[in-house]
Amino acid sequence: MATKIRLKRMGSKKKPFYRVVVADSRAPRDGRFIEEIGYYNPNVDPAIVEIDSEKAEKWLNTGAKPSDTVKSLFKNKGISK
Repeated sequence: MATKIRLKRMGSKKKPFYRVVVADSRAPRDGRFIEEIGYYNPNVDPAIVEIDSEKAEKWLNTGAKPSDTVKSLFKNKGISK
């Protein structure tokens, strides 16, 4: 099973916010996920990024691949493999 760390879109039309989730790569974007590790709200200034770094490190060490956007969020938060 290939796991990915990616964003799950939530919120209403034109006002999205995202949950950072660990999901099977075959699952739909907003579908089933394994664990929620944080959230990202780009609607406010400055954008709110809240990520549980312990959980993120754990999943990165077990081989989960972050999406490009999540990778940049991790870099801003100082989380790396």
